[in-house]
Amino acid sequence: MGKKGVTIKAAAEILSVSIATLRNWDKTGVMKARRSKKNGYRLYDIGDLEKYAETHHLKRNVSRRVTFVP
Repeated sequence: MGKKGVTIKAAAEILSVSIATLRNWDKTGVMKARRSKKNGYRLYDIGDLEKYAETHHLKRNVSRRVTFVP
């Protein structure tokens, strides 16, 4: 089984940023998303999100239940 990730919506909620911000970060290389082979959606690794949030002192929304997508 491949690596799992969270959708752009979930990633935006976790980092407390907008979906547009994550799309811009992906385009400019700040935080690259991988694409689902099934539907082409952006997927983010939860570990990468946590590392980015800690490095940049972002407020994380940890109260949200996260659903992983294969």
